Amino acid sequence: MHSIWAVAKNTIKQAVRMKIAAVFIILLLILLPLMAVSMTGDGTLKGRLQTFISYGLSLTTFLLCFLTIIISIYSLTSDIDQRQIYTVITKPIRRYQLLLGKLLGVILLDVGLLALFSAIIYATAIYIPKFSEASDTELTKLNNEFFTARASIIPPKTDVSQEVDDTYKKLEDSGQLPPDVLDSKLARDSYKKGLAKRIELSKRAASVGHELVWEFKNVKPLDPNQSLFVRFKYDVSLNPPDSQVYSRWVVGDIRQMPFEIYTFDRKDFIRTFYEIEVPADAVADDGYLAVAFLNVPLNNTVVIFPPEDGLEVLYKADTFTANFIRAVLLIFLRLIFLACLGTLAASFLSFPAALLFCLVVFLTGTISGFCLESFDLMGENLSRFYSYTVRPIVQLLPQFDKFSPTKFLVPARLLNWSLLAKVAVSLICIKAILVGLLAFLIFNFREIAKVVI
Repeated sequence: MHSIWAVAKNTIKQAVRMKIAAVFIILLLILLPLMAVSMTGDGTLKGRLQTFISYGLSLTTFLLCFLTIIISIYSLTSDIDQRQIYTVITKPIRRYQLLLGKLLGVILLDVGLLALFSAIIYATAIYIPKFSEASDTELTKLNNEFFTARASIIPPKTDVSQEVDDTYKKLEDSGQLPPDVLDSKLARDSYKKGLAKRIELSKRAASVGHELVWEFKNVKPLDPNQSLFVRFKYDVSLNPPDSQVYSRWVVGDIRQMPFEIYTFDRKDFIRTFYEIEVPADAVADDGYLAVAFLNVPLNNTVVIFPPEDGLEVLYKADTFTANFIRAVLLIFLRLIFLACLGTLAASFLSFPAALLFCLVVFLTGTISGFCLESFDLMGENLSRFYSYTVRPIVQLLPQFDKFSPTKFLVPARLLNWSLLAKVAVSLICIKAILVGLLAFLIFNFREIAKVVI
C-alpha cells in the first residue's frame, strides 16, 4: 500500500506541473463567474439559473473528463517515453501496483477539482437570487420549480395488444385491409403498429363534452403541507381561432363520495407546457391520486395529450442540495471510468494513439442516444447490418448522455439513490473494473525494454 500511495502522490505532482491542467483550471475559475453574470436565459430568474447550471455544469464536466483522459494517459506514457519507468520497475514494486498508484492519483485529483468547481457552481446558484431584485412571486416559483427535487409520475402505458388483434381480425374478416398488408409478415407487423398508435392516441383524446381520467398510486410528497404540480401540454384536431382551449381539471381522491377534490377552470394555449399547482393534501393517505380533464362544450375541437410529454404529476421528493450532490457523484463516476479507460489505452499505445482512442470512446458515449436513434432511421438493409455490428458496440459503451446531470438539475427532477446505484454498478462495478483488469493484464505482459548483448 505504501508503494501505491507513493506512486499516487507522484502522479498528482506530475499532473499539477502540466501546463494544460493549469490552463483548464484557470479557464474554469474565470468562465464560471463570468457565465453567472452574463447568462440571462429566457429573461426570468428561473431561466437564468437553469442556463447557468446547464452550461456551467456541462463545461465543468467536459473539461474535467478531457483532463482526466490526458493525465491518465500522459502519466504512464511519459514515464515510458522518457525511460523513467526503468528506475521504477527495478524497485520492489509490482506492475499492477504502479498502475493502481497512477489510477489512484488521477482519481484523487479529480475529487479535489470536482469538489472545488461544483462548490463554486452551487454557491453561485444559491446566491444569485439574493442579489437579484426578484418579486416574491418569482422567488416562490423558483423554490417550487428549481430549488427542489421533484419526482415525476406519468400515466402508465395502456396495453392495447388485444384491441389491436381484435380490430385487425375484424378488418381482415370484412375484407377492409389494404391488399399489400397480406403480402408479408413485415407489412402485417407495420400495419398493426399503426393500429396500436391510433388506439393509444384515442385513449389520450377527449372529444367535446367528454373527460379523461388518470389514476396514480404510490404518490408520496415530501411534505403534505406543500404543493404538487400537474404538468400538461395540449394538442388539438382543429385549431381554435385564438389557439386556446377551455378546460376543467379535477385533482384529488375520486374513489368515494363525497369527493375530496380540487377543481380548476382554465383557458390555455395549445402546444405549450403549463403547470397547475395543487395542495399536496390532494393525495390520499394510501398514496392514491386522480387527475381528470374535461373538454368543456365551449370548445369545438378534440383535445389530445401527446404520448411522450402530454401529462405528468410532479411533487417534491427531496431537496436541491441533496439532488445536486447526487448529480456531482454522477459526474465522478464518469471520471473514474475515463481514468480506467486512459490507463488501459496507455498500457499498450503511444500518447497520440491512446488519446485518439479515448476521445472516440468518450465522444461516442456522449452522443450514444443520437447514434442509436439514427440506426432506426436507416433503410432496412443498412439498419440490419448496423444492428449486428456497430449498434452492439455502442450499447456496450457508457451512455453518458442517458444519465446527464443537467437532465435532472435543470428541470428540477429527482435523481434518486437507486438510479445512482444502478449507474455505479453498470459503469464502475462492471465496465470500469473490466477495463482496469484488462489494463493490468496487458501491462503485466508488456515488454518495457529489450536486453541487448
